[in-house]
Parts: sequence; C-alpha cells; structure tokens
Amino acid sequence: MDVMFALLEWFTSFLFNWESRLSVIYLCATVVLVYVLWILRGRSGSFTAYLLPKETYLHKSNLVDIKIFLFNTLLAVSGFFAAVTLTPLMTVYFLDAMLLLTGGDLAPVPGQDDWKKLALATLIMILTLDFCKYWAHRLHHETAILWPFHAVHHSAEVLTPLTANRNHPVFIVIRLFIYGLIVGLIQALMLFLLMGKIDVLTVGSVNAGYFLFNALGSNLRHSHIWLSYGRVLEHIFISPAQHHIHHSIERKHYNKNYGEVFAFWDWMFGTLYVPASYENINYGLSDEEGNRIEQPHPTLRAALLHPFVESWEALWKGTSRDPNLTPDADQTALQ
Repeated sequence: MDVMFALLEWFTSFLFNWESRLSVIYLCATVVLVYVLWILRGRSGSFTAYLLPKETYLHKSNLVDIKIFLFNTLLAVSGFFAAVTLTPLMTVYFLDAMLLLTGGDLAPVPGQDDWKKLALATLIMILTLDFCKYWAHRLHHETAILWPFHAVHHSAEVLTPLTANRNHPVFIVIRLFIYGLIVGLIQALMLFLLMGKIDVLTVGSVNAGYFLFNALGSNLRHSHIWLSYGRVLEHIFISPAQHHIHHSIERKHYNKNYGEVFAFWDWMFGTLYVPASYENINYGLSDEEGNRIEQPHPTLRAALLHPFVESWEALWKGTSRDPNLTPDADQTALQ
C-alpha cells in the first residue's frame, strides 16, 4: 500500500508539475495548438482522429514507450534518480573551492531593483542548461559505448509526447552526471560573482523560460504533427519539425539537430539541418545505407538489457563512433 500511495502521490505531482512536459497545463496547451493547426490546415477528418490517430497510439512502439515510462517512474519514486543528482553537491563543492582559493566572501546579495544581475544570471542558467543538453545528447550519438543506451529512444517507430520519456535509465544517469558537473560549476560561479545566493527570482525566471518553451509546442517535438518555425527562426530555436528530422532514418538526417531549445548550438558546431519544406519522415533505426533495422527493442526487457550487450561489444571495438552511422544492422535484439 505504501508503494501504491507513493506512486499515486508522485503521478499526481507529475501531472501538475510545470517542469514536466506531460503536466496537465502543457497537455491542454498542446491540444489548443493542435486544434488551431487543424483549422488552419483545412479540418481534414475529425479533430479527434487528427489529434490521436489510432495507428500511432495503438502502435507496438508506443506500448513500449508506456512500459519504459512506468519503469522509470518506479525508479524515480524509489529515489534512485534523486540519489544520483549531483547539482547541489557540485555547486557547494565548487563554491567552497573558489572561496578557499580567493580567501574571499560571497558577493553582496542584490537588492530588489538589481534587475541586471537577475537578467544576466537567468540568461546564463538557461544557456548553460541548453548547452549541457546539446553536448550530452551529442555525446551519446557519437560515442559507441553510450549510443546503445540512447538508441532505445531512437528505436521508437512512432512519436508521441510520451516518447520524450522513452529513455534507458543509464542514459538518464549519465545525463544527470553531466548536468551536475557543468550546471553545478556555473551556479557556483553565479553565487560567487553575481548573486550572492541563488535567488528565488532567478530560479523562477529560468523556469518561466522553460514554461514558455513547453507551452508553445514542445510536446509536438515527439508527435505525428509537423510544425516548422521557418528558416530564420530555425537558426535560433529548434522547432518540432527539426526534432522530427533528428529522429529520421534517412542518411541525410543522421545526427542533426541535437539542440533542445536553441538551434544556434547546432549552427555553431555544424549539426544544424533546416528543412526547406515539409518532409515525410520515417522513424526508427537504420543501417549505414539508410535501410531500416528490425526493431531491436520490441519489449521492455529488450529495451533494458540489449543496450548493455551492444555497449560491451563496443567497448572492445573502441569508444569512438562514426557520427554519420547508426548501429550495425546485423545486431539482434534480446527477445
């Protein structure tokens, strides 16, 4: 009963947590946005069929999405992911190191009218978080040992908002570790040089930025609905259409558009792909020629265990991976 109560409590908080894309507020905003797109695109068929096509939501791939989501939920409720979240510890560690090296004190806490420091701290935090997400994402694509754990996400053959949570626990832990180191360092620098403390307004401003991102179509990034921002804005922000490209099995789309919010990281590091117009996308995994690979993760068991086999094999072959290639086509899934 205690476990069931904990699960219910976590699920309730999850649905009403504005940091989660699957919260009620973002799901409602997504429905409104899709309704507007349905009207603008000619009201083809019923709105329900446009919003929730059976061929997508009853697909076997989506059923695996649900199972992975529930498994990771159990880990979250157990406190496993919280236990490996290092950001607060890293912030304290780096801050203590800076104070020890300089023999100094924290900068004075700014007054309520010191909006410049607040704005600068907010901007630094948003850019740092997104920069971490870009490189954590890219690292998993281009490192042979890590790719199998992220391949679980890319093996999705249809995209729904729940696909965003189709992540292997090892991928989540590694991402948390990277975030902890880099975000912890940047937060310590802000404490030391700018704010004197992590002001509630600073955190709130960062959250407000992600609130806008989530409310204005983030759930369409993993969906059947194409939404492009146009060529100019897609050099600044990653659109849902660009993330569809990222999931494509076509060779020309390999390892493009790693960004979460901002596209200029991809532009800066040569991984940006801006579609000229609508592109019909096939999702899943493919070989070096762009030929679809048979689903390596047809079950929860395969999704959880098979990546360890592939990663172990990659360990003996070397840690680098051709950024233009996906896993070998002859690898078979654990059934």
